[in-house]
Amino acid sequence: MRINVTLRSERPEDIHDVASLLDERFPTSAEAELVADLRQAGRLAVSLVAEANSQIVGHIAFSPVSASGNAHGAGLGPVCVAEPHRRRGVGGELIRAGLEACRQAGYRWCVVLGEPEYYGRFGFEPGEHYGLEDEFGGGVAFQVLAIEPQSLPVGAGIVRYCIEFDRFKSPQADP
Repeated sequence: MRINVTLRSERPEDIHDVASLLDERFPTSAEAELVADLRQAGRLAVSLVAEANSQIVGHIAFSPVSASGNAHGAGLGPVCVAEPHRRRGVGGELIRAGLEACRQAGYRWCVVLGEPEYYGRFGFEPGEHYGLEDEFGGGVAFQVLAIEPQSLPVGAGIVRYCIEFDRFKSPQADP
């Protein structure tokens, strides 16, 4: 059953609640630290929250990514929804609104490392179909989406995330 949430841009007074939600939803503090570091570095390009009954119940972040040929896009992640609100459409609403915010901010394409079946619902496709790969060894979990038609940097090779994501690299995945 869907719930009624309000989606909006993150505000300074939300930072603690966003960090708490990320800590609750992920097995370590790495994602909360990532979002804090992106925010501090000015690379949290889009940060939206979902609010229900004056409480933050979801969050989504996008940060810049790049590929060869001076191609710049957005990287989706992390995204999370509080346990009592999962499987009720909140994550999907955050993703759709986040992609629209990215489009309005001038991003023409987006990447994600995530479950292909889930992100496929939003139009994401395997990056390898477009000659794109990630620097984390994500394989089929690395997916791409053209926010604007014909905007993917086809054949551009490795898509690079912000330096703040380096904490997630494994030594063997570093090209």
